[in-house]
Amino acid sequence: MLALLAGGQATAKPSLEYQLKAVFLYRFSQFVEWPQQAFASAQAPLSVCVLGDDPFGDYLDETVQGEVVKGHPLQVQRYRHVDEVGACHILFVSDSEQANLKGILESLHGRNILTVSNGDSFVRGGGIIGFMLEDRRIRLWINPEAARSAGLRISSKLLRASELATPGG
Repeated sequence: MLALLAGGQATAKPSLEYQLKAVFLYRFSQFVEWPQQAFASAQAPLSVCVLGDDPFGDYLDETVQGEVVKGHPLQVQRYRHVDEVGACHILFVSDSEQANLKGILESLHGRNILTVSNGDSFVRGGGIIGFMLEDRRIRLWINPEAARSAGLRISSKLLRASELATPGG
């Protein structure tokens, strides 16, 4: 699974865990389809966003710099509060926001945003992808129903490499 999604990596800055997670965020852009209305135009940027404290430093910016996916250049945006989130396609919800997860997910409901955070409780609570650290390896939990609700299609390749979960399950 790691080879499928992680691919090559740039120089290290944050912890190895967050370097890998930055690469996963980039790779998700290649394994998820957004509806056309999720973009202002055919060449509009695909935004990878961080909500709350940023554990990636400059590494996330370096990872997506110069990358284009399906005609959309990738860009990184950072937000302190969920009500600031604008045109965002992949949103990593930082650990600093764990106490607000329910309200964050409710606020984003119905928007074409791939929500990502740490832990299986995020996925059970209605998030789409959760990173799990098991035996020093990153595993993915995916909630396909939450993805459908957001109008997103996740590639079967990504689904096969992940654990599937449902809210409350």
